[in-house]
Amino acid sequence: MALMDFIKKQFIDILQWTEDGDGTLAWRFPMAEMEIQNGASLTVRDSQVAMFVNEGTVADVFAPGMVKLTTQTMPVLTYLKNWDKLFESPFKSDVYFFSTRTQLDQKWGTPNPITIRDQEFGIVRLRAFGIYSYHLTDPKIFYQKISGTRDAYTREELEGQLRNTLVAGLTDLFGESGVAFVDMAANQDEFGKAMLAKAAPMFAEYGLALDSLVVQNVSLPEELQKILDQKISMNMIGDMQRYTQYQVANSIPDAARNEGGMAAMGVGLGAGVGFGQVVGQAMAGALQQPAGAAPVAGSVSADEVVATLEKLHGLVEKGILSQAEFDAKKAELLKKLS
Repeated sequence: MALMDFIKKQFIDILQWTEDGDGTLAWRFPMAEMEIQNGASLTVRDSQVAMFVNEGTVADVFAPGMVKLTTQTMPVLTYLKNWDKLFESPFKSDVYFFSTRTQLDQKWGTPNPITIRDQEFGIVRLRAFGIYSYHLTDPKIFYQKISGTRDAYTREELEGQLRNTLVAGLTDLFGESGVAFVDMAANQDEFGKAMLAKAAPMFAEYGLALDSLVVQNVSLPEELQKILDQKISMNMIGDMQRYTQYQVANSIPDAARNEGGMAAMGVGLGAGVGFGQVVGQAMAGALQQPAGAAPVAGSVSADEVVATLEKLHGLVEKGILSQAEFDAKKAELLKKLS
């Protein structure tokens, strides 16, 4: 009976793992009732590492290459099994293979906006996202803390934990940087390097190495982005009084060339409103004087400037003045309005 049981037993002569590209990080060789034959061949391919676990205790770890399993090549397992001489019989041990390939193009992002204090806008909420890459460096730590005794452990199962690890330090990083939101786009490379340095020790705790991290975008929630757009628009316009003056001054030559001259422009700007009044309002009352007061030396009224420019433009049309001479005179008169 014992002889029949021995014959029925299956022995393993070759241990190897051919990755199928499904993102598996850890895979246990299927043992069932099989035993490893003395002198069996272990093949560990590039971008892999193999590990023997005896009764729950991590034993020998093998780098890429092919090796014959003997007491000389398995010192830790030999010690655990108390083999004081060359073993001749088959033995049982769990064998795990781990992928050490770089896991590229892994996505990270903030599921909810993070709140920071901004120098320019006060308290704001930010979103950020990017990509990162990593690879497995310590199979023993990974086995003990992550994959355990499961038949397989995939990259997708680890994704949420790694993403949360990256985002966890993001709030402190942005807050401590002191960089205003409007300047963050120009500092994305620096943020990526700082995040990598901050998260690398956390990855090492899982037996992983964080190879790269890129911040692709930092943005505000939609409602805050609208406020920022309004602020940018106001900054582009600048001082509204000077902007209005610039617009009015540049419209004078075009209006003078239209049928009806300067008076036509006055009608177009508003029913019953003269052009001199429009210019006066654009100057925010700077040209207005109290009724009956003597005119200030060197100052002219907006109406006088309009009338003069209209006459000068007529001289241009008659060929008496050149366009350059008209432009120079226009600039001189507009300075008197300041």
